[in-house]
Amino acid sequence: MYNKHFGLREAPFSITPDTTFSFASGVFQEALNTLLIAAKNGEGFIKITGEVGTGKTLLCRKFLASLDESFVTAYIPNPYLEPRTLLIALAEELDLKVRRDLDQHLMLKALTLAMLDFARQGKRVLVCLDEAQAMPLETLEALRLLSNLETEKRKLIQVVLFGQPELNEKLELPSLRQLKQRIAFHYELQPLSRDELDYYVAHRLTVAGQQGGTLFSKGALAALYRASGGVPRLVNIICHKSLLLVFGEGRQQVEEKHIRVAASDTPAARPEHRTRWLWAGLALLGVGLGISSWALLR
Repeated sequence: MYNKHFGLREAPFSITPDTTFSFASGVFQEALNTLLIAAKNGEGFIKITGEVGTGKTLLCRKFLASLDESFVTAYIPNPYLEPRTLLIALAEELDLKVRRDLDQHLMLKALTLAMLDFARQGKRVLVCLDEAQAMPLETLEALRLLSNLETEKRKLIQVVLFGQPELNEKLELPSLRQLKQRIAFHYELQPLSRDELDYYVAHRLTVAGQQGGTLFSKGALAALYRASGGVPRLVNIICHKSLLLVFGEGRQQVEEKHIRVAASDTPAARPEHRTRWLWAGLALLGVGLGISSWALLR
């Protein structure tokens, strides 16, 4: 909608996890390095946790894209599955031709034979499960049993769990103590720092095609950090709304007032930014969208 107005090739603040826009902040790079080292080590479970919007899915995609051809990977974005259904999903991700009517025992046997075949080819099987905090307890236990498969030299499968902090609480349950002991590497994602936020915004704008100029004022960036707490998803949402407002006004720079208004219209923003500016935010956002619609019709 506003790309041409600001000299952009594409939207810079989409909330879709696009590795093209991945920003190597300190915690993001440390987490990625942890994953790559753990994958090379080839043992046990790996656990990555972080609050909502801190970039777990983007990290997962970046990690999978960084692995070489010696890995056979499976990505399961929604692991809220019963044990047998999880095994079917794994088989599909690994391009295995197995009958869907097999019971859990036979499905596990088929997966074992396939992973032995991968091992003979010098391949490592690595499974990434997103939103792992949503996995039923019996499915987590089935996953642990699957990880028991090994040769005399190494494990046949390696599992990476990406989840919200609730995953840590779930792993404290006595019934999952064996799985908890299998976690060899772990890392907790944190929000962007104040300095990193400035670079993050500039990075996404550059990738989107911006050339020169300061699209966000210093005051806007300071207000953006206060409103978002450095959580990347919130940063993207508030930046997108503020650009809509500026576009609606026909201007070229985001000021502090635009960030405040955009934050007031964002439920997940910090509470102090959602009261005083709420009605002004709704009014200005409506005006901006109206002008944008008029421009599109023209």
